[in-house]
Amino acid sequence: MEKIIILDFGSQTTQLIGRRIRELNEYCEIVPYNKFPEDTSDVKGVILSGSPYSVYDPSAFKVDLSNIRKKFPVLGICYGAQLMVHDGGGKVESASSRQYGRAMLSNVDSGDRLFRGIKENSQIWMSHGDSITTLPENFKKIASSGDLEMAAFRIEGEKTWGVQFHPEVYHSIDGITLLENFLDICGTTKQWSPASFIESTVQELKKKIGKDKVVLALSGGVDSSVTAVLLHKAIGKNLTCVFVDHGLLRKNEFENVLSDYEHLGLNVIGVNAKEHFYKALEGITDPEQKRKIIGKGFIDVFDNEAHKIKDVKWLAQGTIYPDVIESLSITGTVIKSHHNVGGLPEKMNLKLCEPLRLLFKDEVRRVGYELGMMSHLLKRHPFPGPGLAVRILGEITADKVRIVQEADDIFINGLREWNLYDKVWQAGVVLLPVKSVGVMGDERSYENAVALRAVTSTDAMTADWAQLPYDFLAKMSNEIINKVQGVNRVVYDISSKPPATIEWE
Repeated sequence: MEKIIILDFGSQTTQLIGRRIRELNEYCEIVPYNKFPEDTSDVKGVILSGSPYSVYDPSAFKVDLSNIRKKFPVLGICYGAQLMVHDGGGKVESASSRQYGRAMLSNVDSGDRLFRGIKENSQIWMSHGDSITTLPENFKKIASSGDLEMAAFRIEGEKTWGVQFHPEVYHSIDGITLLENFLDICGTTKQWSPASFIESTVQELKKKIGKDKVVLALSGGVDSSVTAVLLHKAIGKNLTCVFVDHGLLRKNEFENVLSDYEHLGLNVIGVNAKEHFYKALEGITDPEQKRKIIGKGFIDVFDNEAHKIKDVKWLAQGTIYPDVIESLSITGTVIKSHHNVGGLPEKMNLKLCEPLRLLFKDEVRRVGYELGMMSHLLKRHPFPGPGLAVRILGEITADKVRIVQEADDIFINGLREWNLYDKVWQAGVVLLPVKSVGVMGDERSYENAVALRAVTSTDAMTADWAQLPYDFLAKMSNEIINKVQGVNRVVYDISSKPPATIEWE
């Protein structure tokens, strides 16, 4: 399959470059800057990402690009552009002030293939501390921007370009046009689509798995659900799914999800393991410790159920591309550990099957629709693997779970009734480890406080708090306080990511 290779130098928007290329129906792969694939028979072009480093930083990621530039069309973005200039003998200097945010293109070379269809004064997005001040020999300026003389260049005699802005970012108005122009330069066919993915993946699964049996851990979320339906299409009854209720799901979610899976024709085993998890979590307040206990507990319960199925040879997981990219992180930074089914392949001695490992979240949904899955399954908000454990600050108890489940049920159903659910990326209720004084029925109360959390996002890498209507929030507060025993105060979280995260723990 033809592909574009994106060399990752550590930019926060590297995944966004990949998503934009996929949106243009071209397949791409993101690899660490120093891991260029040995087999290049299907490579059509290369994109160099940005980086948190300056080219002069001793810790900067450096790689010899000379052979790559001679063989493939290359587009350097921000740091990628500066690296080529620096290596070519040009000058990259610290700007007097960091250039961040909106800017406008000027002096655009309209005859250049990369800027075809892009007009003067087109808005772009800047994010850099250094600037290119002098271009090497054979480098030609093709655009400026305000005080930035060298906003874009090309290398004469090569199919190599560099831009100091970020075309992958939404705020770069013609950014998608620039990327599409680069794909045209690469001579791509743009045949990547959900339908083509399903066709090729089903054939690949049939060939790889044959008549072997596969077990899959279902979570009720989009990724594992689409994985299940895709595998069912390929191997039918040889797939067995296990759905573990760790007692930290939303209200009635265990029963509702099992019903949905039954409609899909999947073979699903439901396991009620609430007491197992509640006992393991007794007295635990540290967020990371809670996550690890839940992760280990899930592995133990799932492994026990899976061993009841005879002759299983494969373990399937709903791993998606961002998970793969993060596991290959070149910076090594971990914000928090994530509960999936990590550790299961080693424990169970099974071969691993991850049919969605090349897809971004939005692509997973598109594949689900192509498979004919129900809309409410595919439009579900993301839900953390540890479930409500990361929305109960402090120790987990059955009564605290009840409070969050009931308050969350009112909030989520309210979003649906007010037609706000699909406008929000993720929402939920957080039980705070504080109590407050209130007056209920002419009597003094001293009860729990909960926080409503709702954010808008496109990929969860960044998120803004959802500006929900005041009358909606007032109604939710009133209903939760009146209907959920143990709550007398409701607050609304207006923190964005960064600096906050979407979940509280």
